[in-house]
Amino acid sequence: VQLQASGGGLVQAGDSLRLSCVASGRTLSTYAVGWFRQAPGKERELVSDISWSGNTQYVAESVKGRFAISRDNAKNTVYLQMNSLKPEDTAVYYCATLSRSYYYTGTDDYDYWGQGTLVTVSS
Repeated sequence: VQLQASGGGLVQAGDSLRLSCVASGRTLSTYAVGWFRQAPGKERELVSDISWSGNTQYVAESVKGRFAISRDNAKNTVYLQMNSLKPEDTAVYYCATLSRSYYYTGTDDYDYWGQGTLVTVSS
């Protein structure tokens, strides 16, 4: 499984970005997907994830009301819409998925990871 995250960039505070996570080698439609971020000097944190059905979602308190996760199974893609960006959102963002289909752990324990995409928010 290969995951490709894209959509990062340099923006100003208050701007929006939409990150995309595309999988090759498997369909994402039956797998949970999570978005993580890691800022310099900080531990990686789960920002948001979505169950295979899309019915269950988690959004971290730090981004609640600003970020939204969604999936388009026809495009084999999971998105992270990020609005009202803040400088503290600056990080490398990664998407990840599980090895087990039709499964959702409700934890930050994921199996396959893509390369990250850098989001930089200037003040």
